[in-house]
Amino acid sequence: MQRLLFPPLKALMGSPCLRLLVPRAAPGAQVPLRSGLRVGETVLGRRLTESGLSMVDWHLIKEMKPPTSQGEWEAEFQKYQQFPEFKILNHDMTLAEFKFIWYMEYSHRMWGRLVGLAYLLPAAYFWRKGWLSRGMKGRVLALCGLVCFQGLLGWYMVKSGLEEKPDSHDIPRVSQYRLAAHLGSALVLYCASLWTSLSLLLPQHKVPETRQLLRLRRLAHGTTGLLFLTALSGAFVAGLDAGLVYNSFPKMGESWIPEDLFTFSPILRNAFENPTMVQFDHRILGISSVIAITALYFLSRRVSLPRRTKMAAATLLALAYTQAGLGISTLLLYVPTPLAATHQSGSLALLSVALWLMNELRRVPK
Repeated sequence: MQRLLFPPLKALMGSPCLRLLVPRAAPGAQVPLRSGLRVGETVLGRRLTESGLSMVDWHLIKEMKPPTSQGEWEAEFQKYQQFPEFKILNHDMTLAEFKFIWYMEYSHRMWGRLVGLAYLLPAAYFWRKGWLSRGMKGRVLALCGLVCFQGLLGWYMVKSGLEEKPDSHDIPRVSQYRLAAHLGSALVLYCASLWTSLSLLLPQHKVPETRQLLRLRRLAHGTTGLLFLTALSGAFVAGLDAGLVYNSFPKMGESWIPEDLFTFSPILRNAFENPTMVQFDHRILGISSVIAITALYFLSRRVSLPRRTKMAAATLLALAYTQAGLGISTLLLYVPTPLAATHQSGSLALLSVALWLMNELRRVPK
């Protein structure tokens, strides 16, 4: 049996075809792991579970070991009691309740470390094997740098919620600006990773360059940018609890345009600090996204496209209306955590399929 199997296997492993195929496919084949981990980290985000301020310090290695004894848990709880969230919001919290939110934040942080390893270890292995081209090396370095930056930005965000604010009577929360920066960098990392992997794994279509195809490609790029902006605006909705101010649809209360859109001065502050305006903007962006995707789908029907590209366009349309339904349901039901997490996951799914369609439509290099 060995004489039958091993010589052909050895010959296959040494063949020029395999040596050409493996370096190209191996980096791209990491997409299921990396993308899945990034989606998991986003869904486990601390904002939905109100757990982000339960761990009041940050250590790269030391905090990987959770408290085990009663004394260690009490010491951790005492540290939490020194900060505004306990004093103002959770002053009657029990140790058992604290353990729950602590473990939610701990899971988020450990998941983030797992994401980091999923980028750094394969990158080091592929680099050492010589499987990365010069251009790919630069891209890999950028992605790994963004992973590290993402972790530091997460702690910078958490710190904003631990600061004492004597002049504020609001409940302690992280800065919506830092939350948006943290989510934005996560989305950039996810999109760059997915695009790189799709470009390596999916063969390009040789579609004739026509005026209609050029229009479709431009609309796909613009729609993907709109989806990114819509997802980013969700960080301001979450950071300001803007999903709880007007729980009706399609109107906001009794009117189409509420009266308190411009209560802050200067006017520009309303777009980022006024919960009413933030929710209004998210609605407009969401509705615009659905309209753009619908137009994109019907335009794609007028262009001769490969089957896989048509499938991407149809999937994007179906996801768009599903995501809109999830968003409306989340609003009408006063933002239940499971539904809000599903809506958040839906935004990533929608963005992923939009990138897939963009990748299908990319120009074939001459």
